[in-house]
Amino acid sequence: MIGDRLEEARDRIEQVRAEALHAINEAQTTHQVETLRVEYTGKRSALNQVMQEVMPALELEGRKRLGADVNAAKQDIEHALMSRRDELGALELEQRLEAERIDVTLPGTDYPRGYSHPLLQSVREILTILEQMGFAVYEGYEVEWETYNFDMLNVPKYHPARDAQDTFYITNEMLLRTQTSPAQIRLMQSHDPPVRFAVPGWCYRNEAEDATHGDRFFQIEGLVVESDITMADLKGTLTEVAHRYFGADRRVRFRASYFPFTEPSAELDIECIICRGAGCRSCGGEGWLELGGSGMVHPKVLRAGGYDPDRYSGFAFGIGPDRYAMQKYGINDLRLFREDDLRFLRQFN
Repeated sequence: MIGDRLEEARDRIEQVRAEALHAINEAQTTHQVETLRVEYTGKRSALNQVMQEVMPALELEGRKRLGADVNAAKQDIEHALMSRRDELGALELEQRLEAERIDVTLPGTDYPRGYSHPLLQSVREILTILEQMGFAVYEGYEVEWETYNFDMLNVPKYHPARDAQDTFYITNEMLLRTQTSPAQIRLMQSHDPPVRFAVPGWCYRNEAEDATHGDRFFQIEGLVVESDITMADLKGTLTEVAHRYFGADRRVRFRASYFPFTEPSAELDIECIICRGAGCRSCGGEGWLELGGSGMVHPKVLRAGGYDPDRYSGFAFGIGPDRYAMQKYGINDLRLFREDDLRFLRQFN
């Protein structure tokens, strides 16, 4: 009886071995080979089932013979699996290499690349010029206290200059800065003279938007305070910046003006790029276009920053990078910088 069960088990082992070898030989992918490995050599394989069902009923000699047969079948199956996996793996690799072949002689695919906004290009170019002239770059606060934005800059409450700088208030004492000038006070309060800083950043004013004005604009503040600074230093600095940016052939001029935080004060103008000073529609027939304000730092502003105006003097200026870019490239409408029109922006790639 036990001998019959042993022979029956050996027949089943041979049958499983033959089925496995045939299935392995017919496999077409390495994935199929892996599936067959789990099926014929895993814990729930047919060979293990034979062992679990028959082995307990056999005596020692029968167990040895059954175990040897199962191990021999497993070795044949595992050897066949390994050979077929290597064969199919090499074939699949060859097919993949053929499918993914790259012709290195073909031209590359041209993907569009981004680039800096023209206004940002202008900002970086001006800051580079100022850094080459010894200015350190400092970033101020866009949200400022009224006392820094107005009071300490010699613009007390009810001063007429506040009408020209109508701004956006967050609270009764906090606002969006109307200019980068508040940084002058903060820099003087935190640094001993001499100082030479450039302060770039956004400014905000509650005014109607047109071709040359906006409720948000970029500005670069300049501040220099040392002993014996004169108006000649201011004129020389701004003239050098303009010539480096526009070219030495563009004429500049200074006009007397008024700012509460500087005395004396001056506007910097540049020769119109369209008419070269003759007068045209773009410059309103003047031949010149304004670039920004400047002047010698008012003694009250120096005192507010903690400096003694009897010992130190200085100059400040405000550069409008958008106006510089408009004059360099002949742009007649400030709003073009903010409309995100690709036909306009691609010209600066």
